[in-house]
Amino acid sequence: MDLREELPSDRQAVRDVHLQAFGAQGLVVADLVDTLRDTITPEDGLSLVAEHDRQVAGHVMFTRSLLDAPRRLVEVQVLSPLAVMPELHKRGIGSALVRHGLGILAERAVPLVFLEGDPGCYSRFGFVPGGDLGFRKPSLRIPDGAFQALSLPEYEPWMTGTLVYAEPFWRHDAVSLRDPDA
Repeated sequence: MDLREELPSDRQAVRDVHLQAFGAQGLVVADLVDTLRDTITPEDGLSLVAEHDRQVAGHVMFTRSLLDAPRRLVEVQVLSPLAVMPELHKRGIGSALVRHGLGILAERAVPLVFLEGDPGCYSRFGFVPGGDLGFRKPSLRIPDGAFQALSLPEYEPWMTGTLVYAEPFWRHDAVSLRDPDA
């Protein structure tokens, strides 16, 4: 398995990974990825792929959002989305993408990373419920346990407050994805 930054030629393969991995929500997630991709610069955000047998097998994005802290707005990153081809689950691809991305963000002096996800899955990377650290979730639709945060070495204790998602998450209604039939 090779981990690397996404290339323009990976665009369709990355889209296919999300379409297959997210089932009924796949189109929303794939469209979100296409929009978020335009917000990533070499210094801000990451779009990483994992290749298995020379094919894109997994993808993760880290994108800029803001923490509305008492002192000032703080630039943070949001890990979303993460996807692996269904037939390649349980092979460490997603874990490798997350760990690699977190290492790069720590080197870039990012103080905090947030996500919405299964605590049982993400706690192994050090993520904890955001509310336990004094953070407020950006939407009441997000279950408390799913709103998670990870502090990196540049984090300072005064950095508390409300996470403000980047605009594309709202435009695609991709905050706390839910059953479309609900």
